[in-house]
Amino acid sequence: MNRPDQMTSLMQVMEKLRLDKKDNEFRWTPEGFSAGRGKTYQPEDLKIIKTFRFEGESNPDDSSVLYLIEAKDGLIGYTLDSYGAASSHDDEEGYDNFLRKIHVENRDDQLIFEL
Repeated sequence: MNRPDQMTSLMQVMEKLRLDKKDNEFRWTPEGFSAGRGKTYQPEDLKIIKTFRFEGESNPDDSSVLYLIEAKDGLIGYTLDSYGAASSHDDEEGYDNFLRKIHVENRDDQLIFEL
């Protein structure tokens, strides 16, 4: 577990998600987010429950953001993107617009995810 004054790395968060069986990746498609289970989710089916931002040690352009997402059916997973001007999604406008429509829930972070 990290001390409050320590930074959390992307690898630490990904490992915690894997151990908690919350490492379902929500992938962007033009139809919505898919988690590889034959179901497509719309923004109203999802809520962002935590956001993690990471910056590369040697290059400020090496930044990413991970959104921890919960679906109405109980599935918890994530979507990961580059942060800032660069994006790792082919249809960034569609991805960004989709994310903007997802409700961001205010929760006590300690109850959701603790490293």
